[in-house]
Amino acid sequence: MLQRGVKTGMKLDTTDRKILELLTINGRMSYVDIAKELGLSRVAIRERINQLMEEEIIEKFSVVINSDKIGKKVSAFFEVDCEPTCLVSVAETLAENPKVASCYQMTGPSTLHMHVLVEDFEQLEQFINEELYALKGITRVESHILLRRFKSRSGMKL
Repeated sequence: MLQRGVKTGMKLDTTDRKILELLTINGRMSYVDIAKELGLSRVAIRERINQLMEEEIIEKFSVVINSDKIGKKVSAFFEVDCEPTCLVSVAETLAENPKVASCYQMTGPSTLHMHVLVEDFEQLEQFINEELYALKGITRVESHILLRRFKSRSGMKL
């Protein structure tokens, strides 16, 4: 059963996991549809989802955009090593860049992992030369171009 209370570190039961699975498939699924699927009331589903949000298990609801369909045809991943004293400033600057889809600090010697989406290779070259290498404190950059996506985080199994 659910442990109620603010940020108690609630334990997920089978119903909570099924709700999360359904919302992962379709974040716009209504409480009524989830309730029908699970044999519960709409109110019970609403309360469970509210609790999952309160506990920050559900961080937010968002939309996944097909970058290729909006003209962002080149997807590249970067490993960026920085001088330790510059890591946070480099990461914050990159995180503000609209071409940067995600940016994470990884284990290793002051390493950032970054995903960049651009329209074409010319834009990618411009990003690397004018925006990435221009940042003070970067010591090494390694890039990988995405050829085909088989699964992304939104397809997470619980």
